[in-house]
Amino acid sequence: MNKAFTIAKKELKAYFLSPIAYIVLIITISIFNIFFFMIIDQNKEATLRDVFKAMEFLFIFIIPLLTMKVFSEEKFTGTMEFLMTTPTTNTAIVLGKYLGSLIFFTLIIGLTSSYYFIIEFFGQPDKLAILTGYLGIWLEGALFLAIGILASSWTKNQIIAAMSSYVILFLLYFSISFIKYSSGLAQNLIRYIGTWSHAENFAVGLLTTADLVYYLSGIFICIALTRLSIENRLWR
Repeated sequence: MNKAFTIAKKELKAYFLSPIAYIVLIITISIFNIFFFMIIDQNKEATLRDVFKAMEFLFIFIIPLLTMKVFSEEKFTGTMEFLMTTPTTNTAIVLGKYLGSLIFFTLIIGLTSSYYFIIEFFGQPDKLAILTGYLGIWLEGALFLAIGILASSWTKNQIIAAMSSYVILFLLYFSISFIKYSSGLAQNLIRYIGTWSHAENFAVGLLTTADLVYYLSGIFICIALTRLSIENRLWR
């Protein structure tokens, strides 16, 4: 586990040494701030529910940019082969890179915590709904990161990795649109696979086992598939 944390530190350092990461960070926070003030001004309510919805949608575009080079860059430069010849296990490599990305993402979420103090100054927000809303956004971002890292493990090309992530994330996010064309078991399956209904529950203060299992199992499956991908050199 120590090796995983060492890789996570290296991955986090790589983010802060990359100008792209700073650009993404600045643009992301700026857009979040714009949406926050627009939504609060329009709704006139002490709630972040619609802000969380906007953040969820924006993550679809932002997260693939953060994950596209996690594995693909190392494969392109040839350092992936060197990394895999070290005593570090494939599990530690995948977990380390995922944790590094997750810490950077958590930093982005943390920078929006001021939203709560702003609305509390002007009103009486539902603290539980905001807390669960942030938990839901964090879990959704964690799932998106796992998907992005999985896509990055498939190819040496960062653009292909990003586009693969976009396709998967768009399918998950917009799958709710296909519910009206289905019924019965298929409809329930589409509703469960889609991210929208799960994030909505968190945003209104509803914390369920099914939603937690959805995110945590999705993260676990993606990490396991990523390990399988690099272990079997599927990117060659």
